Amino acid sequence: SEIAVKNIENLVRKLDFDLYTYVIDWEEFRELQRSFLQASVIDIEMLTDHAIVAVLLNLAKKNKVNYIITGSNKATEFILPKSWVYSKLDARNIRDIHKKFSTQKLKTFPFVSFVDWLKRESMLGNPKFIKILNLVEYDKQKAKEILEKELEWRDYGGKHYESIFTKFYQAAILPEKFKIDKRRAHLSSLIVSGQITRAEALQELKKPLYEPNEFSNDREYCIKKLGYTLEEFNDILNLPVRSHSDYSNTTKIIKVLRTIKRKWKG
Repeated sequence: SEIAVKNIENLVRKLDFDLYTYVIDWEEFRELQRSFLQASVIDIEMLTDHAIVAVLLNLAKKNKVNYIITGSNKATEFILPKSWVYSKLDARNIRDIHKKFSTQKLKTFPFVSFVDWLKRESMLGNPKFIKILNLVEYDKQKAKEILEKELEWRDYGGKHYESIFTKFYQAAILPEKFKIDKRRAHLSSLIVSGQITRAEALQELKKPLYEPNEFSNDREYCIKKLGYTLEEFNDILNLPVRSHSDYSNTTKIIKVLRTIKRKWKG
């Protein structure tokens, strides 16, 4: 969104950061998103998250960087049912879903290799991901106030509303097709961390996920970008929900490796 782009510009300019932008080939990415929609699986955002990690790892290797700071934190996003998401780094799952629903070959999409996944999971070797916000007392509202005051940051609304597609996914596709309102999980985290009360969370949940005019505009934009007609898109929303495990995946081997990791730590 324009607000998110401006926020990044202000951050880079005022804090004198270097900015590296990686643009994924649009034709490939559109085909991937179409494949995931047709596969009728829940975690469409897995594609973006996977690519982000892959690009970070490649940049870290190239520049010999040993640590990657991430904003993941327990204070605001600790609670999330496993059935609401899927393993973000399962390259096999992405490849199989795409293979089943598209004839286009993936030539440039950045994948996380199994070796890189293994390093990250075991915390052996570099680069290591550091969840820096877990090392301080992180207050979401205070952080937003500082960003607004010192960096001219503007709030774009809900969690992950910085992108038109992720907003449409979180506020339209998830509630309509999968009957999930992710605000329940995110607000629960804020209750547990003492940042809001349950009564405040319930008031927040009364607010609509989408303003009617915004929903209409965003739906039209997303459907057009994905190359669907409204009728085709509605047909996809009405497909039976399927599990990521219905397609090739690395779930079993991940469970085995995590069991070994827990025993080794013990």
